[in-house]
Amino acid sequence: MDSLPLPLPATRAAALARLAAFLPRAGLPYAARRNEDLPGHPHVSGLSPYIRHRLLTEAEVIDATLRTHPQGADKFLAEVWWRTYWKGWLERRPAIWSAYRQGLTAALNRVQTESGLRTQWEAACTGDTGIDGFDHWARELVATGYLHNHARMWFASIWIFTLRLPWELGADFFLRHLIDGDPASNTLSWRWVGGLHTQGKTYAATTDNIAKNTGGRFRPAGLARDCAALPMTPHPAPRPVPQGDIPDPTLPSALLLHEDDLSGDGFASLSAIRQDGPLLFLATTPRRSPLAIGTQVADFVTAALDDTARRLGQPDAPRFTDATPDALADHLAAQGIRQLVTPYAPIGPTAAALQRLAPLLQDRDIRLTRLLRDHDAQAWPHATHGFFRFREGVM
Repeated sequence: MDSLPLPLPATRAAALARLAAFLPRAGLPYAARRNEDLPGHPHVSGLSPYIRHRLLTEAEVIDATLRTHPQGADKFLAEVWWRTYWKGWLERRPAIWSAYRQGLTAALNRVQTESGLRTQWEAACTGDTGIDGFDHWARELVATGYLHNHARMWFASIWIFTLRLPWELGADFFLRHLIDGDPASNTLSWRWVGGLHTQGKTYAATTDNIAKNTGGRFRPAGLARDCAALPMTPHPAPRPVPQGDIPDPTLPSALLLHEDDLSGDGFASLSAIRQDGPLLFLATTPRRSPLAIGTQVADFVTAALDDTARRLGQPDAPRFTDATPDALADHLAAQGIRQLVTPYAPIGPTAAALQRLAPLLQDRDIRLTRLLRDHDAQAWPHATHGFFRFREGVM
């Protein structure tokens, strides 16, 4: 079995090679051993960092898997669909993301004033709690930018129920350091562990389960037995599924790519723009957290932007951050651009940046056109309740 190479090369070529190498194992071998957290992570695909930034799209992975395994790859396909489900669920309930950010601000304020909480939080982040396994995973995450999915669940459960730390601080720790961390899957997975997604249902890490699925490497003692759900408020009613915009082919246009979608392909309307219009990038990595972003995450995004610019034949394409929206708008106006076309950004820092950019573009008579992928447009309407109802609608 191939081990997961870390650090991961942040290129589409590497993503396609990783997919090709994994596909023969995407059926029964994956289903049998996917829960095992072993050195080198030999039994998982390692595709999530590429899918998160859409150097490789969900649709490509699903299509390639079904062509290789017309049957027998349901477990792997379900993992791909989970990311789509989380994105669709949060997209229809953006107040959940806002509440997380508010809760994180409140928790960070507590850290500044409660010395005991600060000490516990720092120990959890540096892997100095004395809890077997947990400390290893904290250090592995910071060092590599990756954790096995099962380890993420154990870690979140111990953080919430054994250490009794605010879940928002744990979600932020992951979002700062996971290369594949995105607002939807990260926030909602932490909420699911804490009993905030499916009311009353929590995930309890147990010594036996950890020992079994780590090959006996870890056997933590003293884990919480009481894993009662955290207090929750009712979920907001889902808003309508967002609709993509239709580009105006008569307008001088530029293509803006961002770290939520770096494929640069998959939209029929992009061909003329890619040939005739300039390419720009919007980077929002620092906005993933109020705290410093991990080196592994920042380096991966930078390299992914470099790769995308080279692939699309514009290696010197300018990059802007959400800290300088006026500079981006002025740049477009100076070039006579009348339409800025960009892939739709789901709820998170990039979507917020585009929302702030839109009125600045309007002031300069520049249209902002967001293109929604067919995969999202077809799947998100089914993200109304739990994953299993969603799966019935899409798989």
